[in-house]
Amino acid sequence: MAHMLRSKFVLLSLKYVNLTASRISVPLKYHRLCFHTSGILDVKGKEMLMPSLSPTMETGTIVKWFKKEGDKIEPGDAIADIQTDKAVVTMELEDESIFAKIIIPEGTKDVKVGTLIALTVEVDEDWKTVEMPDNAAATGTAPAAQPTSTPVTSPTAEPPSGQQNILMPALSPTMTTGTIIKWLKREGDEIQPGDALAEIQTDKAVMAFELEEECILAKILVPEGSQVEIGQLIAITVEKDTDWKQAVVPALTKPSAAPTPASAPPPSPAQPATAAGAKPPPSGQVYGLAVKRLLEEYGLSSGSIKGTGRTNRLLKSDVLAYIQAHNVKKVTLKAGEAPKTAKASPLETHVPVGKPSPYEDIEISNIRSVIAKRLGESKSTIPHSYAVIDINIDKLIELRGKLKTEEDVNVSINDFVTKAVAYALVECPDINTIYKNGQVVRVPKIDVSVAVATSTGLITPIVFDTVAKSLTDISKNIRELAEKARKNQLKPHEFQGGTFTISNLGMFGIKEFSAIINPPQTAILAVGSGREELDSSLTKVTTMTVTLSYDRRAIDEDQAADFLAVLKSMLQDPSFLAIGKIPALRYKRDIY
Repeated sequence: MAHMLRSKFVLLSLKYVNLTASRISVPLKYHRLCFHTSGILDVKGKEMLMPSLSPTMETGTIVKWFKKEGDKIEPGDAIADIQTDKAVVTMELEDESIFAKIIIPEGTKDVKVGTLIALTVEVDEDWKTVEMPDNAAATGTAPAAQPTSTPVTSPTAEPPSGQQNILMPALSPTMTTGTIIKWLKREGDEIQPGDALAEIQTDKAVMAFELEEECILAKILVPEGSQVEIGQLIAITVEKDTDWKQAVVPALTKPSAAPTPASAPPPSPAQPATAAGAKPPPSGQVYGLAVKRLLEEYGLSSGSIKGTGRTNRLLKSDVLAYIQAHNVKKVTLKAGEAPKTAKASPLETHVPVGKPSPYEDIEISNIRSVIAKRLGESKSTIPHSYAVIDINIDKLIELRGKLKTEEDVNVSINDFVTKAVAYALVECPDINTIYKNGQVVRVPKIDVSVAVATSTGLITPIVFDTVAKSLTDISKNIRELAEKARKNQLKPHEFQGGTFTISNLGMFGIKEFSAIINPPQTAILAVGSGREELDSSLTKVTTMTVTLSYDRRAIDEDQAADFLAVLKSMLQDPSFLAIGKIPALRYKRDIY
């Protein structure tokens, strides 16, 4: 009886909250009552924020929700129709999840970019027990409770007609902040529709931010290398026939009420930031020797700069951004101080006894943090099994040399491996699978991902329809994708997906290693370098070791062994790879 009364009370509470969500803001301490009655099964919801779907969008209206609470979300599913300042745009999600809670109902107007609009949870979590994030009070659940995101212009100057404020866009559904890697336009440059304005690093990749209107870039408010919140003002444009030098910088450039020095408009060079007696007292922030040296050289106090590092840490990039934004000059040393500095500089390479060693803080990029998170999840949630095999590649090296000298075809060992893997997947379709929602899904298409190392981290561009491509096509495709990856020019569809991954460290002299599976794929092949050995008849042979990491939930040991046996036979007799067409014809028949 008590259980029935409690269930009815919870249902009435949910009904009351849904009916009054657009009129009454529920206090944070009562959110638990609105979602569940058990404090043991709490599930921390993932935030879904109002995205910036156009460069000039500041607020949006949720026209329609396509998903209901409890619905499953597949990658690429449409979540809602959102009316921007230009059109009604469909919002999609690229991550698999469960739609747990609608925060902003349909028809709510003027929802600020960056406002919490819904919550999602992982597929294996109980969506009914979702609870509000800890920062829900700051984020808000209704536009009425939010500080306005419309920049407040200075009362002393009116902006010219046609001035547009460019906000940091949400270039991926899970993006909350972005780093401006490079401005591709300078102040005063004309912008044509489709021109790239800047390169922005999201939580997934470095993407180009394009504008769709003809205008002039009047003001850059955020320097390169700065990490910016979604919805923060980063630049100002004006119409083509307008004097861009007359653009007015708003007094507020961030969606929150506490702007950082990097987002504030640059003051005049005459600002007395380094004047004697004007410096604020040092803060309790932690910083290294490089930051300390910068503070001393420019006469700054740590109390005047807000650090962005974790655990109250002031980073070198914070100080450099402050120096650039405020045009701070180096402090001129007194005559008596020069010899002291000159004597101290040679000693910096030696660490005195009893003092800590010098070190450098290296800030982790968004891409590297996401890679670390995904690999950690893969290693901790996927039961990895491993199978290793040695392959004689003497004939492969011989054929590669003939193709280069006789036919002027320059292909690498990795190109042969990629082609052989594609053919082996045709023969062993159980390996060309993904593990999704507790089920093994056999994928008919064979799209091989090839790991490429870049300065920002590891990325896996995809060679689509690998079986149907020749060796030269695969070689050309891999070179083009690798070049685009190193220049941060890959489009999302060029590295998101794939059915099997190859990671080759042979060119770095690595004999053998084990790779981590890239979910939802079920296998990855680690390729080592070729090395000369003596076989059983004491004949010198060139051997290459490959290691297959596979998901034991989806692939059995005998299936992994069959795949490696087929791969070995193809690489030891590679003439079939250069001229063989039977697997390609069978693949086309099965697909088309």
